[in-house]
Amino acid sequence: MFLSYTTRLAISVSLGGFLFGFDASVISGVVPLLNDQLHLSDWQLGALVSAPTFGGLISATLVSTLSDRFGRKPLLFTIALIYLFSAIGSALAPNFNLLVLARFIGGLGFGSLVLAPLYISEIAPPARRGALVSCNQFNIVIGFALAYFSNFALHSLSQYDASWVHTIGLAPHLWRWMLGLEILPATLYVLTLTALPESPRWLILQGQPNQAARICERLQIALPISGTQTRLPPLKQRLGNIVRGRSGKMLGIALIVAMAQQITGINAIYFYAPSIFEMSGLSRDAAFAQASIIGLVNIAFTVLAMLLIDRLGRKPLLLAGLSGVFLSMCLCAWEFRQAHYQMDPSLPDQYEAHVQTRLAPLAGRKFENRLAFQQAYAQVLTQAEQESGELYSTLFHLQSQVEAASIQLNATRVMAGLLLFVAAFALSLGPVMWVLLPELFSNSLRGVGMAITGLANSSVSFLVQFLFPWQISTLGIGPTFLIYGAFALLALIAIAYLLPETRGSDLESHESTSSELVTHPG
Repeated sequence: MFLSYTTRLAISVSLGGFLFGFDASVISGVVPLLNDQLHLSDWQLGALVSAPTFGGLISATLVSTLSDRFGRKPLLFTIALIYLFSAIGSALAPNFNLLVLARFIGGLGFGSLVLAPLYISEIAPPARRGALVSCNQFNIVIGFALAYFSNFALHSLSQYDASWVHTIGLAPHLWRWMLGLEILPATLYVLTLTALPESPRWLILQGQPNQAARICERLQIALPISGTQTRLPPLKQRLGNIVRGRSGKMLGIALIVAMAQQITGINAIYFYAPSIFEMSGLSRDAAFAQASIIGLVNIAFTVLAMLLIDRLGRKPLLLAGLSGVFLSMCLCAWEFRQAHYQMDPSLPDQYEAHVQTRLAPLAGRKFENRLAFQQAYAQVLTQAEQESGELYSTLFHLQSQVEAASIQLNATRVMAGLLLFVAAFALSLGPVMWVLLPELFSNSLRGVGMAITGLANSSVSFLVQFLFPWQISTLGIGPTFLIYGAFALLALIAIAYLLPETRGSDLESHESTSSELVTHPG
């Protein structure tokens, strides 16, 4: 085999990252389709997109401590089954509420984001740890990209007038096909994990050094903590230990990095990409195509990060990436701030007479921003609803199309800003955070440390996704991006002053003795 045993294990475990990326990103194509069908409110849109992250919040809190008790492998296998069940439930959901529930259940599998880097860091040699742990992030961006491409492909196929398209119900059930594709990689993940060995470091903490030694021999790594047999202290003691002394300082730094990864807005970009492109004036077909470009840029710069992370270190990549995130969000905020809306007077002529009548008052008027335009369009919808439900539905479905045709801004610069943002994130916060966090904690505190930081990361991610539709409707998209840029600047300053470099460190190099471990002579 061209790949080492350790590399193959890292790739296998990282399939959970692929499922996260696919599950999280595929919703970007589902949102506009379901919104057309169900006329979802901003809060319903937020709930649909953020439901998995809410499940991930729970999972991130529990998965590391549960894996300390039951082992890394059983928890990873459980996560794989959760992904599979959620994919089936999402594709077959009979109504909106059950769809949200199915996606929430899938979010319980997002614990793979915490557990996969933890597992890989415990089986990887120090010199290759950065690249191997980054396999998880690489799989995430592959999942993101494939979701964008599959959404684009299915959307294009649904417009073909072919018999097989009608037979499988692709057009009327397009969003179900988008969500249902996840069943295939989820099944593969379940099968792959059946042959996974347990983490040798976990086995040592369970007092099983002989079994750990056999696995380490196959992994071709040194047996950790040689000469001793160690066991984990109770959870209450570990929680006390992690907030004291050096561990407390490392926890504070880890929390800054974990929250910075999400509060700078990455999942708002990933999960709402087609909607953002429609806001910048693109048609829906073009918006799906442009979202696919984000996937390609994401992959390219994640690969670059994997090549550099063990050469340059963790801190330089974080500082460079956060600088790029700050600049890109400022550029996007400025472009949307300069945008105005003015409907071409001839636009209503494209539609039927009763629609023309309602749109006519908007034709030729200039609106200084999106909020003003939406308020005027809301008045049109209110008047249409009083006339007939059918007219209201027609105008509601036309809103994004009319808005895209009316906006006046430089869409090229918006696209450049978003691509710079994705590139900067993929080079830094995306892969580096998951490599860095396990390196900041000692062997006995790694599980509880990852649980706390995973909770913080998922909590911020949930808030960003849930609040984004409300933010752009209330504040506007420009101010929303400016908020993300401000958080990036704050994180840049904090990391520059506080973060130590952990490249090449031994995971046992900062293990304390009696206060953190119950140690028995070997």
